Amino acid sequence: MGTDLRAPLKGKDGRRRATGSRLTLATVLTGLGAAALLGVSFYLMRTAGLPPGEPVAVTLAVPPAAPAAPAPLRATSPPTPSVAPVSGQSGATVARSVPEDGSVVTTVSPRLRDGSGPKLIDARLAGQDPRMAAQPNEDLLEETSFGRLPVRAPDGLRPMDQYARPWSGARGNRIAIVIGGLGISQTSTQRAIRTLPGSVTLAFAASGNSLQRWMQEARTGGHEILLQVPMEPFDYPANDPGPLTLVTGKPVAQNLKALHQAMGRITNYTGIVNFLGGRYLADAGALEPVLKDIAARGLLFLDDGAFAQSKTETLARTLDLPHGFADLTLDGELRRDAILRKLDDLQRIAERRGNAIGIGSAFDETVDAVAEWMKQAEGRGIEVVGVSALVSAPQQQQ
Repeated sequence: MGTDLRAPLKGKDGRRRATGSRLTLATVLTGLGAAALLGVSFYLMRTAGLPPGEPVAVTLAVPPAAPAAPAPLRATSPPTPSVAPVSGQSGATVARSVPEDGSVVTTVSPRLRDGSGPKLIDARLAGQDPRMAAQPNEDLLEETSFGRLPVRAPDGLRPMDQYARPWSGARGNRIAIVIGGLGISQTSTQRAIRTLPGSVTLAFAASGNSLQRWMQEARTGGHEILLQVPMEPFDYPANDPGPLTLVTGKPVAQNLKALHQAMGRITNYTGIVNFLGGRYLADAGALEPVLKDIAARGLLFLDDGAFAQSKTETLARTLDLPHGFADLTLDGELRRDAILRKLDDLQRIAERRGNAIGIGSAFDETVDAVAEWMKQAEGRGIEVVGVSALVSAPQQQQ
């Protein structure tokens, strides 16, 4: 009985109460599941029924960058128009200004032309890329029965400008050193080209051998080159410079033929230098047609300065021919010490006048002395330049 009293009640109410609890929990769980299912179905149906969303543009506000500080202005002197026409730039307004660093800025502005006079020269054409220095500019050549002869280009560009060796343009003492006789001896020619610095001008003899090949090697090495044309000396024909010699007693046409034969043997030169020629250079009648032809082709003429009776300077003025005189012959005495003294004399001339030209031949003694002297030239304030930089200077034309 006691056991029965402690036992849980098992009447109808007890069963109903227990059953009611179980039904309530199941109902809740079932309701939650159904609600979730309905929610998902509603969401899917609503989403399927909506049109595709439109893209939304988003604009970002970026603060403006601070303005850059203006570059400082450099004071320059006002442009000054050129008083005299600049060679190759006639018909243009040329103005120059000098900034604080001392450099010279040249501005060339074209103006209306009447069709007369030389044309403007595109500065990009003047000078030659060193990588192409051994190749001729085809615009500066004409095909003739004597070979390819130098001429001015249709735009007025001269061979003298195209093949000139560039220089710094700085103020200071300038010297041009010309070594001639190349092409006569193959050994001496090769030695001169490979020993002398590129700033030395080399002159090739018209009667030499393998001239075009040697020209290419010289130009690749940076040298400006001249053509050395033989002319009648006072003791001709006992002293005969060769078959292409210009002779006073010959007709003009025959001398021009010899000149053109010499010109056709090589390309890429800036001008002509005489070889001997004491008698020929003193004869204005024989000399003028030759110098006129040289000027018309856009070349320079260098007088070796050995003959006081030479008429080249007087004629050059009337023919508008770029012209220069050699101030010294370097190897009149073929000894190293004597040549070094001559080079020192050349320096003194340049210090007094601003520039000087020395000329010698491709002897071993000359080549060695020049190469040695030039090692100290820059330290002495000397710039060695191509000869065209000096013969084209205004003081050379006065």
